[in-house]
Amino acid sequence: MDPGNDTQISGILLLGFYEDPERQPLVFGLFLSMYLITVFGNLLIILATISDSHLYTPMYFFLSNLSFVDMCFISTTIPKMLWNIQTQTKVITYEGCITQMYFFTVFVCLDGFLLTVMAYDRFVAICHPLHYTVIMNPWLCILLVLVSWIISILHSLVESLMLLRLSFCTDLEIPHFFCELKQMVQFACSDNFLNNMVMYFAAGLLGGISLVGILYSYSRIVSSIGGISSFEGKYKAFSTCASHLSAVSLFYCTCFGVYFTPAATHSSHSSAVASVMYTVVTPMLNPFIYSLRNNDIKFALRKLFGKSTIRRPFFLR
Repeated sequence: MDPGNDTQISGILLLGFYEDPERQPLVFGLFLSMYLITVFGNLLIILATISDSHLYTPMYFFLSNLSFVDMCFISTTIPKMLWNIQTQTKVITYEGCITQMYFFTVFVCLDGFLLTVMAYDRFVAICHPLHYTVIMNPWLCILLVLVSWIISILHSLVESLMLLRLSFCTDLEIPHFFCELKQMVQFACSDNFLNNMVMYFAAGLLGGISLVGILYSYSRIVSSIGGISSFEGKYKAFSTCASHLSAVSLFYCTCFGVYFTPAATHSSHSSAVASVMYTVVTPMLNPFIYSLRNNDIKFALRKLFGKSTIRRPFFLR
């Protein structure tokens, strides 16, 4: 393969899940179903938090933002994949590949930051309950989300601009179902040392900050819960974190499984299958994680669908 200028590439081949023509209808139906479940599930979470004034709290403000990001996250990859299966093609343009990679990087970074912000919110709620409304005021909540967006956009912009300096071979083939930064840098025909350095440094810095923030918040939460004398109080305090802890575990475990497993231990096809876990499965499961055991969300959904005759329980103080 002779290296060529990246602007001369007419198209890039995405090889993931397209090998067996007989399985294409099954793959198409499976991913279409997961995509629709993800979009409608997260959309319901957003509508529920908007329609019910009882959910105008920091926790549900962050949850609605996470649901929006998850919808955008899955929409950067699956629609193009479904289109390729339907049209029996594997090609994506170079410009389309860079665009897809840019938005994918933005939203995967945002997912991590929003999970960190939500961990901080749970830390304040459990460890400083008397000062919760003062600390988690609306301006701070908006600022935390805004900073998360700005950092994610700038990080993705830097990675994209760094990628544009590389040259690629004219018959570029990516063994994946979407254009991923790591795959693009790996298959560059020019020197990619600087790109790898920036990519791993940014991933270590941003991912490390996010993960350390979550671990610190939960270490303080566990310490605070341990100081509660009654079992009922411990259970009530832990139940407010259970959904978020499940979402964090699912997101980070699948990401680590994909990016920190040695390349020699798995094929490119198995890598594409593993990537489905955090690009498709995690956004799809988040609405179920946050709604199945959340009475406030259940009530808001009933109210949204017109079942307003069901009243909230109230307690006499």
